[in-house]
Amino acid sequence: MSENAIKTPEHDENHIIAERRAKLAEWRATGKAYPNDFVREVGAGEIFERHGQKSGDELAGDPVKVRIAGRVMLKRVMGKASFATLSDFSGRIQLYVARDKVGEEAYAAFKRLDIGDIVGAAGVLFRTKTGELTVECAEIRLLSKSLRPLPEKFHGLTDQEQKYRMRYLDLIMNAPSRATFIARSRIVQSIREFMTGRGFLEVETPMMHPIPGGATARPFITRHNALDMPLYLRVAPELYLKRLVVGGLEKVFEMNRNFRNEGMSPRHNPEFTMMEFYEAYSEYQGLMDFTEELLRHAARAALQKECFEYQGRPIDFSKPFERLTLTQAIVKHRPHCTEERLADPDWLRAELSAMKVETKPDMGTGALQLLIFEETVEAQLWDPTFVVGYPAEVSPLARRSDADPLLTDRFELFIAGREIANGFSELNDPEDQATRFLAQAKAKDAGDEEAMYYDADYIRALEYGLPPTGGCGVGIDRFVMLLTDSANIRDVVLFPQMRPE
Repeated sequence: MSENAIKTPEHDENHIIAERRAKLAEWRATGKAYPNDFVREVGAGEIFERHGQKSGDELAGDPVKVRIAGRVMLKRVMGKASFATLSDFSGRIQLYVARDKVGEEAYAAFKRLDIGDIVGAAGVLFRTKTGELTVECAEIRLLSKSLRPLPEKFHGLTDQEQKYRMRYLDLIMNAPSRATFIARSRIVQSIREFMTGRGFLEVETPMMHPIPGGATARPFITRHNALDMPLYLRVAPELYLKRLVVGGLEKVFEMNRNFRNEGMSPRHNPEFTMMEFYEAYSEYQGLMDFTEELLRHAARAALQKECFEYQGRPIDFSKPFERLTLTQAIVKHRPHCTEERLADPDWLRAELSAMKVETKPDMGTGALQLLIFEETVEAQLWDPTFVVGYPAEVSPLARRSDADPLLTDRFELFIAGREIANGFSELNDPEDQATRFLAQAKAKDAGDEEAMYYDADYIRALEYGLPPTGGCGVGIDRFVMLLTDSANIRDVVLFPQMRPE
């Protein structure tokens, strides 16, 4: 068998790595490996912002000195003078490296650079014959060696799983990925500015709880050795934030990381980010107005517009968000589900059975209605839609409606067929809350792993008096998906959870 016949991509990469390690050994032998004395003064993007409109004559008449640093992405060696493309956080710029400008030793070292190496360069700006803004280097040197080859330059990094596992490589190769995470940072910052600008105090609450609460979800469990007690990673910060409102911090919010030991999907990651806020003396109708204003503000900050496309379909934030009750939403999108039928638990069970959706014997009318909604209507709510009138049976922390005690003053916001926000007038009656906690505890004892625990300390806090309060949680990851036109939640989480390689 010939030598060429047994070569594989892995063989080729190992050979490249071996060659680069040999270069690193030579560099170490000089005593100058991995220096830390090169100070970058400007980024590539800033150079174009300041000088991108200047002509070659202007640059020649008034020389602009620059000191830049970044990763070598392209290199063209042409005898006594060569070109390279340097990439940094802000963009890319071309380098011109001539032997008579940098000296024999530096030019020889430049020719031995590999794609992916990180270099520092100093020189003056000029324009090439083709008009490209370029740095004519007076100095260039290696700052950090890239031992592994980057993906093939014309295709970049296209394997989705590899992108998620090696986000660092994705960010090196894919400008759209960098843009997505820059946008995410700006969206989060705009939300913070909106909240603090309206008098909210940003707070931090525990991420390890003695009792998981604030959401119906299955928690991750750990153990504190010194205290010899189990702890649960936070499924929601809600109960701690409301404790703060009891304590007199009347307007609070938290940009929080939550952990739920549940399934994964394009819309679910076990570790995710939410922004939750609580305001004393507010109620769910006002919360809807506030949430709508908040999301519109963030869209303008990120996109400079209120109308945009998601996965090829338009979404309009400029007009008021639609508001429907749970049953109105079902009737609108499934006309055969009349109000009369939706009030009949036997009909609901038969309908769900025909859809091959499992139900539990203890489910009441409200829980069955919610199943119908989740299975058939939720995905159809493309335009921003507030759904209100959730059953108390499935809303253990929300205040009951004065008009109908079987319902709660609660809303969920749906955009592009997925839940983006959940809010309600908070339940501040400690006796009602204790009764609902007991019902949740019984459900947990019966095998419902997502049901809540009975939180005696939270009941004690309520007994000191929680003012009428409204609270809402906004799913940051899903909202960023919308504004960056990302189809998968893992596209907007820097390091998503993955199965072992």
